[in-house]
Parts: sequence; structure tokens; C-alpha cells
Amino acid sequence: MTTPPPIRVLVCEDHELVRTGYVTIFSAQPDLEVVGEAADGLAAVEAARRLRPDVVVMDIQMPVLDGIEATRQLAGPDATEPAKVLIVTTFNLDSYVYEALRAGASGFLLKNTPPRELVAGIRTVAAGDSLLSPSVTRRLVGRFADRIRPDDDAPRGGRNTVPERLAMLAPRETEVLLLVAEGLSNAEIADRMVLSRETVKTYVSRILTKLDLRDRVQAVVLAHRVGLVSASE
Repeated sequence: MTTPPPIRVLVCEDHELVRTGYVTIFSAQPDLEVVGEAADGLAAVEAARRLRPDVVVMDIQMPVLDGIEATRQLAGPDATEPAKVLIVTTFNLDSYVYEALRAGASGFLLKNTPPRELVAGIRTVAAGDSLLSPSVTRRLVGRFADRIRPDDDAPRGGRNTVPERLAMLAPRETEVLLLVAEGLSNAEIADRMVLSRETVKTYVSRILTKLDLRDRVQAVVLAHRVGLVSASE
């Protein structure tokens, strides 16, 4: 059986000691490869575009260009080849989390996260999953979904409107979308629906394609935005 290639990681952190710690932790994993480092947001953008890593580990407060704007340039709606960005920061503020997700981040962790969970987070993002727990998802997205501007729901490239795209979902796909919006992982959805993980993965892939979304985080925001899930659920 062929061993899959390692997950290529770019570490973006302005504090050298923290950055070195990340590099040491990640490099010790057989399935991770640190392909570059950046000490400010602008350097992060340039390095990501040059190196094409599988996951960009991004701090928020960095010189020259902050991590939110760097994420927006790499993973936002104007990015031609969106990167997968994992925000790792000291600041556990709703506004930071929300802006990071709006900018296109695939996940959000705090710097006091244990190393094994940080490594697991990289693997999760690389696999196309998100890092928001159900409680964070409901509290955060439910609170901020109404702040999304109407033009955020506009289709890209002349595609159908959001309601038209939602109507394209099969009943099982809609059921999966609702569970994704609750913050459940593929494994949890598989257990809930008595399906294999591969089947759930296929459903999620179809949902993202039909709804013209980049990842599960966007699916969560959209589900709350259009009222499929309420903050109180």
C-alpha cells in the first residue's frame, strides 16, 4: 500500500520562540512536513502563494499585515486558488473568530491548545473538515450570521441563487447539511445517520459542490444565515 505524501505546512507566526516551537512539533510528525515559515502577514501571503502548502497555520496579530487580512487574501472570495488556513491565536474573542471565518479560515484554535490537538487540527483542516465544536458553532455563528451582508449570498460566476442551490439538495444531503451546521464531524454524522464515514464524506463533497462553497465552515455559516438552523438549537 502506497504511503500518502505528508501534509505540507506553512507556519506564520511573528514570535520566533513560538514559531520555532511549532516547527519542532510539526516536524516530529511523520505525516507533516514544514515547507516554510513567515514572521509577518505579508511574508505569509507571499510564501503561501509560492510554496502552495496544504495548510497555513496563521497567527492573528502580526506586523506589516495582520493574520485576518492575510487569510482573506489567501482564502477569501477573491482568491483564485483558496488556501486552507488554520488560525492559531492567543485571543479567544468572538469578533476575532467571526472575522477569521469570514476571511476564509477553515478553523480556529487557541495557542494553549495541547500539541497533539494542534497537530490533529492540521490534519482535520487538510482533510477539508472544520475545527469548530458544536457549542462554539451554535454560539458564534448563530450570533453573527445576521451580520453577513446580502451580497455575500450572491452566487459567483452567474450561478444560481442560494435558495435555488439549496433546492438542488437531495433530502439526505439536506439532513447531512443540518448536522454539519450543528458542528458534527463526519464520524459523528456517520454514527447519527448509521452510515459509513466515506458515504458521509461523499455527501459533504456533493453539498459543497451544489452550494458553491469552499469548505464546511462556509456551509455552517450559510445554514445559519438562511435559517436552516437557529442559534438556540
